[in-house]
Amino acid sequence: MRRLDSRQSDFDLELKRLTEWDDALDREVDAAVAEILRDVRQRGDQAVLDYTARFDRLPAASMAELEVSEERLDAALAAISPAQRSALEQAAERVRSYHQHQRQESWFYHDELGNRLGQKVSPLERAGVYVPGGKASYPSSVLMNTLPAKVAGVAEVIMVVPAPDGELSDMVLAAARIAGVDRVFTIGGAQAVAALAYGTETVPAVDKIVGPGNIYVATAKRQVFGRVGIDMIAGPSEILVICDGGTDPDWVAMDLFSQAEHDENAQSLLLCPDAAYLDRVAESIERLLPTMERQAIIRASLSARGAMILTRDLDEAVAISNRLAPEHLELSVQDPEALLPAVQHAGAIFMGPYTTETLGDYCAGPNHVLPTSATARFSSPLGVYDFQKRSSVIYCSEQGVQSLGRIASELARGEQLSAHARSAEMRLIED
Repeated sequence: MRRLDSRQSDFDLELKRLTEWDDALDREVDAAVAEILRDVRQRGDQAVLDYTARFDRLPAASMAELEVSEERLDAALAAISPAQRSALEQAAERVRSYHQHQRQESWFYHDELGNRLGQKVSPLERAGVYVPGGKASYPSSVLMNTLPAKVAGVAEVIMVVPAPDGELSDMVLAAARIAGVDRVFTIGGAQAVAALAYGTETVPAVDKIVGPGNIYVATAKRQVFGRVGIDMIAGPSEILVICDGGTDPDWVAMDLFSQAEHDENAQSLLLCPDAAYLDRVAESIERLLPTMERQAIIRASLSARGAMILTRDLDEAVAISNRLAPEHLELSVQDPEALLPAVQHAGAIFMGPYTTETLGDYCAGPNHVLPTSATARFSSPLGVYDFQKRSSVIYCSEQGVQSLGRIASELARGEQLSAHARSAEMRLIED
């Protein structure tokens, strides 16, 4: 990992170069996805069947063959080990419990004129969850994307998961059963996003699509946004660790590895005011890296986008973190509560040396779907509120319209909208 010092004259420039991420669209991918979306919109099930046979090498005569039965979900739950089932169920309960606190309720009040004003909160009717498939097994993604929707009261959750060559993870299907997914289709890629967005003869159209995927999936979500809602366009995974030098350097090295092992573009940063401690972490990295199964990916990530940054003090470390607005922020310090008030931008904040980011990924309770690429400046983790919508409620009394009608009329005529003005004026009682 490279070393930076906040005191160096070109620090700001070096930090910017290190953390910038170009998520510009690939024109060829963009065009290919647009064609798939058009085709699925026009031909429905048959287009999905054709693309599934072509890209996933999974031929099927009908969509019924690509829908996972209740019996198959039950069989997957029975097939996993008791330890795996227990872990999934405990994680699901913790995630469900945490998100119960996010539920928003409708509210109303009466003003001094007798008008009743408020907000009606309603769940979305149907949500789509995309889950990576094949050899990849991400049951945690199923839990994190499905349970907030269920807590919000979404009536139907449709899950799509590709099964290239027929390969499908029992852990993923078991998680779907535990989380309460209503229907599961073994389809993936842009064609799955299109099916969810536009609907086909078999796959119902949804109101919102959430969940991670490759560049084709991300591009498809970007293109259907507006027709449906989406969670976010996620960039590479990120972790920023602020340390006071008191945490076991092996722990910190492994925390950095935990993000770097995602892919070569992931970013792992360590900020600390103790130069000697940074040396110790560097030694831990070199010693532990050869023991990692994904050491090639980790090494490439740390070399290309990782850094250890020497800061003047912990306050400056927090200030730098706020500039970067990281997806995951670990406050691996003795008194994290003292730093928390100064933290302005972060997807998730992990407090203290024992709180590894890994706990947030799987079982702490908060959602692991987090804003990346500095979007934590203006966006939040996936939550129940993403599956609820709000409608304004206005009830105007006969007394109330006498006051509000005159205000509205004056403003409407100021905007040269006479029908607006007259609509209010007709309800006024002549003095």
